[in-house]
Amino acid sequence: MENKKKVAFYTLGCKLNFSETATIARDFEEEGFDRVGFEDVADMYVINTCSVTENADKQFKQVVKKALKLNQNAFIAAVGCYAQLKPEELVAVDGVDLVLGATEKFKIIDYINDLSKNDHPEIHSCEIADADFYVGSYSIGDRTRAFLKVQDGCDYKCTYCTIPLARGISRSDALENVLQNAKEISAQNIKEIVLTGVNIGDYGKGEFGNKKHEHTFLDLVQALDTVEGIERLRISSIEPNLLKNETIAFVSTSKTFVPHFHIPLQSGSNAILKLMKRRYQREIYTERVNKIKEVMPHACIGVDVIVGFPGETDAHFLETYHFLNEMNISYLHVFTYSERDNTEAANMEGVVPANVRAKRSKMMRSLSVKKRRAFYESQIGTKRTVLFESENKEGYIHGFTENYVKVKTPWNPELVNTLHPIHLTRIDDDGTVRLDFIEALT
Repeated sequence: MENKKKVAFYTLGCKLNFSETATIARDFEEEGFDRVGFEDVADMYVINTCSVTENADKQFKQVVKKALKLNQNAFIAAVGCYAQLKPEELVAVDGVDLVLGATEKFKIIDYINDLSKNDHPEIHSCEIADADFYVGSYSIGDRTRAFLKVQDGCDYKCTYCTIPLARGISRSDALENVLQNAKEISAQNIKEIVLTGVNIGDYGKGEFGNKKHEHTFLDLVQALDTVEGIERLRISSIEPNLLKNETIAFVSTSKTFVPHFHIPLQSGSNAILKLMKRRYQREIYTERVNKIKEVMPHACIGVDVIVGFPGETDAHFLETYHFLNEMNISYLHVFTYSERDNTEAANMEGVVPANVRAKRSKMMRSLSVKKRRAFYESQIGTKRTVLFESENKEGYIHGFTENYVKVKTPWNPELVNTLHPIHLTRIDDDGTVRLDFIEALT
């Protein structure tokens, strides 16, 4: 047992990456490896990369340095989206031994031998058109919730996005496989499942390698609602044009799906949405938000927005700002536009200066703080259920209500991974809802 090789993992980027890292890690464990934390000395470090933001690219180098500081002789493997798009850049980073692209990352065991450092680092990266098969995955272990992958790839051609280049065509897991994975998660006492993918509203396309929808996203939601033992199901990001009223109506009466939606907007200006080649206009977005609030007034609605896109004038930005300010939404994820190679937007005119992008980002982030505070205040006096997480953060344990209000109470390890009905009574200085210890247990 003492001779078992140790492997550690680091994930950059989205929930989908976390689910895939967990699946790859289980493959290593089945091969006899010991999985250790990334802060520990390991024989091999696997870094699952992201290509969505410029910052994620820079983070990769920092993570490699951290790994080599722990063990200068460690075997370093990079996998994932950045590894698919720019393998030469990754392999040029000092200390990297192996780079695997979109399809190869799930066969990583086949590419490693004795974990000796490579004199000449290897790249195995497919043509993205070959990424036409589906590998199901989910993450569990260090969380009270699991990320369950139901779909991969994207057929949309948004002008700023590299994900179709990094992950290939839209394709889905078979419904019976998703349900089986959900049952496996349930059997491990995980209380919450978050559905994840690249474009999950497109679920059903590409099962068994074809483009026909064998099932719809509504079929998926309805089937998962019947899985025993799962307390909560949460839908991650879903495109507004694919979030149908039937799905909203079903969630409003579901026994397990929670009233929380994350719906990308990207811009509140129809002119900019057209430049982005988004598949909706702002009027559709308004309809979706209004429908959700009509049937679930207490629902939490998160929004993705990009600032500084080429051609975005001050007037366009203010159009988006006022649109969101007036909208009954709960928080924003703000992305500052950054040029990505091999995208249409990178060659567009009307480049927004970096300092203007930064200013707009700051304004949007301030708006997000205001929106979240207003949403939390609207929930004061209501009774909700909180699921406590596992970390002790400065003497407090944190958790989220079903409608995504962040709650904290003094640390008590007995509360980890437990659900409790609570009354939301006051917001603390840090913006979270503060509970007294006794309240948390009632």
